[in-house]
Amino acid sequence: MKIAVLGAGAFGTSLAIHAAQRHQVVLWARNPEHVAAMRTARTNTLYLPGFGFPDKLDLASDLRKTLLAADMVLSVVPTAGLRHILSEVRESGCRAPVAWACKGLEAHSAKMLYEVASEELPSTYPCGPLSGPSFAKELAAGLPTALTLASGDGAFAREAASALHGGHLRVYSSTDVVGVTVGGALKNVIAIAAGICDGMEFGNNARAALITRGLAEITRFGVALGAKPETMMGLAGAGDLILTCTGDLSRNRQVGLRLARGETLQAILGGLGHVAEGVYTAREVVGRAQKLGIEMPITQQVHQVLSEGMPPRAAVENLLNREQKPEHY
Repeated sequence: MKIAVLGAGAFGTSLAIHAAQRHQVVLWARNPEHVAAMRTARTNTLYLPGFGFPDKLDLASDLRKTLLAADMVLSVVPTAGLRHILSEVRESGCRAPVAWACKGLEAHSAKMLYEVASEELPSTYPCGPLSGPSFAKELAAGLPTALTLASGDGAFAREAASALHGGHLRVYSSTDVVGVTVGGALKNVIAIAAGICDGMEFGNNARAALITRGLAEITRFGVALGAKPETMMGLAGAGDLILTCTGDLSRNRQVGLRLARGETLQAILGGLGHVAEGVYTAREVVGRAQKLGIEMPITQQVHQVLSEGMPPRAAVENLLNREQKPEHY
C-alpha cells in the first residue's frame, strides 16, 4: 500500500516512520526547504530529531503528485489547517480515503472536525479520525501504543486500521466518529486544568478527581452530539485523557503547569514551539456547550483563565465552591 502522510510535524513524522516499516510512505511538507533538509539528513531535525527514516519513507513537497499516487492519505496537519488540506485533496482529484490525526474544534465556527470533513469532501468519501493516547516520541521509538481509527464507513475503518496495525502499534476500528472526535478534542482542555492542578501542588487526590470529573464533562458533551458512551471509556476517551493529563510530554499539561507558576499565556505559547490545541479549543467548546445546554464547569474555568485573565487559583476556588450535588445527574 502507498500511504501519503500530510504534515511533517512530530506526530506526522512518527506515523510515517511506523507505517514505512510495512508500506511505501511519502511524508509531505509544504516547505520545500524542510523537505530537502529531511531528505539529506534522513531524519526530521526540526520536529523529531534523533529518529532515522526507514528506506521505504520518501519525502515530497508536491501535494497533488503525492495525493494522486496514494492508496490512503493520513492528514496530520494542525487543526487550523485541516479544512484547507481537505479542500486540496478534493480539488486534486484524489480518490484515496482519508484519515486525520489532528484534534480540536475549528476556530470561530466551533465545528467538530468530522463536520469540517463533511463540508469539504463528498458524502461518499471514506474518511474519519485516528485518535488515542499517543506521544510522537514514544511511537517513533517503537514503544507500545494503541489508537482507534473511526469512520462511518465500517469497511474503511477496518481496512485502514489493519494497514496501520502491527509491531508495537495496535489500531482498533470504530464507527463512532463523533465519540472518537470529541474525546480527542476535549481532553486537551482538561489537560490544561490538570497542569494547573499539578503546578499548584494540589496532589494526587485532586488530579484523580479532576480527570474523572473532566471525563464526565467530555462524555456529556459527546453524548449530546450523538456519541456512544462506551467510546468515551475507550482509547480515544479515557485513554487519551489520562495520558494527556499525566504525561510530561503533554504540551497542554505544560501550559497549565506554567500558568500555575505565574507565566503569561503569551510567553508560554511563544516558547512552546508546538501547537497546544487546548488553548484554542476551550473557547469554542464553551460556546457550543452553552448552545447545547450542557454544564461543563472545568472547561468553563479553563476558558476563564485562558481568555479572561482569571488567576488559576481563583478558578480552582470557583470549582471547589460549587454547590454539592449527586455524582451522576
